[in-house]
Amino acid sequence: MKQIVLGVLTASIIAFTGPVQADDFTPSIVFDMGGKSDKSFNEAAYNGIEKFKEETGIDYIEYEVTQVSQREQAADRMVRKGADIVIAIGFAQASAVEKAAKKYPNTKFTLIDMVVDLPNVQSIVFREEQGSFLVGIAAAMASKTGKVGFIGGMDIPLIRKFALGYKEGVKHANPDAEVIENMTGTTPDAWNNPNEGSELATSQFDRGADVIFAAAGGTGIGVYQSAADSQKLAIGVDSNQDYLHPGVMLTSMLKRVDVAVYKALKSAQDGTWKSGIQVLGLAEDGVGFSVDQWNEDVLTPEMIAAMNKAKEEIIAGKIKVTNYMDK
Repeated sequence: MKQIVLGVLTASIIAFTGPVQADDFTPSIVFDMGGKSDKSFNEAAYNGIEKFKEETGIDYIEYEVTQVSQREQAADRMVRKGADIVIAIGFAQASAVEKAAKKYPNTKFTLIDMVVDLPNVQSIVFREEQGSFLVGIAAAMASKTGKVGFIGGMDIPLIRKFALGYKEGVKHANPDAEVIENMTGTTPDAWNNPNEGSELATSQFDRGADVIFAAAGGTGIGVYQSAADSQKLAIGVDSNQDYLHPGVMLTSMLKRVDVAVYKALKSAQDGTWKSGIQVLGLAEDGVGFSVDQWNEDVLTPEMIAAMNKAKEEIIAGKIKVTNYMDK
């Protein structure tokens, strides 16, 4: 991954210029495992394309991948149905996007969470470690036991980015805090296993954790339910998940996939879409944390102030958050 990103950073960025009339523009999106109703990563992408549809009146073609073998045929099908741009959600679609982009060089592809170095592919990745650092601060400040948890979905470097950033944030706020960490599995099923998420969370609570951050897609739903049942705290991911259990969800680490999808579509329509890599972190408002009516009773002003201070220092370079991909 690191070598791929470095290669793309030195590549030229190509713009597909010229606005497209609404009647002549057909966008498409391919959701990955977990589907557009996972209340997390895929759903954030769905919200982005729905916003585009509501504002422009332009409908889109969609495909929800339920099996690994469907990824390549999904990308191919979108193009054959007349899509001008294919939004591919998730790192696991990189191979399918690469093959389709080579096969259809006049079609635009935007890939979320992975990099493909081709002249008609736009790759958008995030600095998840920065947002995770901030919610780690909140977790440490909220904990009464000095023990907090992390539950990841599929055990891959991307999720390790969340975990490492979170641990560094926890230690920033409380050097003596303990972080209990579990991954759900090593297959795509790990993204949609709320029962396993609940069991892992219950185990962490039994070991003394009283706040758990879940970066696990649909599996996180089980983590949050376990927190509610145990009268403990949880931290959501990707989308704002605070509403799922008001007073239980301390905050959510926001990963603005919705914004990335929306901007990709708007730029493709107005002729300013560019290939190449985009890296979205705190400075670009690509990651962050939620403050709303659902967590106002648990996320204190002191926690918000500490997270905002750390945010400013990360952007200014005073705090260096480790990117797991660079290790």
